[in-house]
Amino acid sequence: MSVFSTDSKIIITCNKRLSPYLQQEVEALGFIPDRVFPTGIELTGTVNDCIPLNLNLRCASQVLYLLKSFTAADPKELYDGLVEIEWEKYIDFTGYFSITSNVNNEHILTPLFANVKVKDAIVDRIRSVKGVRPNSGAESNKTVIHLYWQDDKAEIFLDTSGETLAKHSYRKIPGKAPMLEALAASTIIATNWDKVSTFINPMCGSGTLAIEAALLATDKHPGLFRMNYAFMHIMGYDEQVFFVERRKLKDKAKKEIKFKIIATDISQDAIDISQKNANTAGVEHLIEFAVCDFEDTEVPAEPGIVMFNPEYGERLGVHTKLEITYKRIGDFLKKKCLGYRGYVFTGNPDLAKKIGLRASRKIEFYNGKLDCRLFEYELYEGTKRDPRE
Repeated sequence: MSVFSTDSKIIITCNKRLSPYLQQEVEALGFIPDRVFPTGIELTGTVNDCIPLNLNLRCASQVLYLLKSFTAADPKELYDGLVEIEWEKYIDFTGYFSITSNVNNEHILTPLFANVKVKDAIVDRIRSVKGVRPNSGAESNKTVIHLYWQDDKAEIFLDTSGETLAKHSYRKIPGKAPMLEALAASTIIATNWDKVSTFINPMCGSGTLAIEAALLATDKHPGLFRMNYAFMHIMGYDEQVFFVERRKLKDKAKKEIKFKIIATDISQDAIDISQKNANTAGVEHLIEFAVCDFEDTEVPAEPGIVMFNPEYGERLGVHTKLEITYKRIGDFLKKKCLGYRGYVFTGNPDLAKKIGLRASRKIEFYNGKLDCRLFEYELYEGTKRDPRE
């Protein structure tokens, strides 16, 4: 069979709690999910369907195409099930492949052992057919095979993405404690921002939120910044399919906007990094950068949203300096941002209380393994302070 034209199960993975926003993206592309779960989406399609998914999705991590499901109680049964697959039809014997895995089996103490069994099965199969074997290793820039093995259920996938989609390829200088691009995009989508009104990002750090806002507003997708995906290294790949999809991205991307995106930081180094990242993303001309204390950030009369991602320190123990900062954020939102919707992303609920405003929504996210919230504040005249404060 040709995986490029044969329907199978597709799993699109994402970081935990991002699947509602990933679902919005997938449905906007015309796909109908078969299942939505906390770390991804399941649908049905071909590897050719995986190409626009890889190019368009902002909130995803990997796009996986199922080759085979089978029962495997132990490593021998895993090997036996894998060696039957016609790997010579997918992996060039002169090429290179790598293995990733998600394993929970009583016989496996380390995923590396499971990866070796997968590699052995692939190599032995191709050697038996072609007389030579492809190279393999840890690099994920060529053909990538993914094993999902839970108890006695094994599924083997072609990972059509390779390098993670969660990084959008424009951020060459990460800065201090940067927010992952997929998370930044998801938090903006969660605000229901209309993408035609003011977006303000004080304390911008490396600029990820402001850049993702500009990319959303101009309908520029991550596929414009990347020219290598794992699907390109599967045998039978037609590069014209990729170039047609990439041309669609170019044609729909806008060059200008009619509103302000403002990013400020008290650090000149942070603004320099932000500008360089924005330049790589092709949106530097759309963002007004300024070096200043966040309280001095320009707030245009035309309302929109203002979004903070301040430092939140350790989960246990509140730092006096950060307490003061969070109180100042609350004062800034209440006094200078009337008519706006305010958002603060933090992993420290004790510090969030210091903002002193009553949140209209508390949206759950994870930043890495840290439980976080995106607090929403409706900033109308006479915004109430939290009576606990």
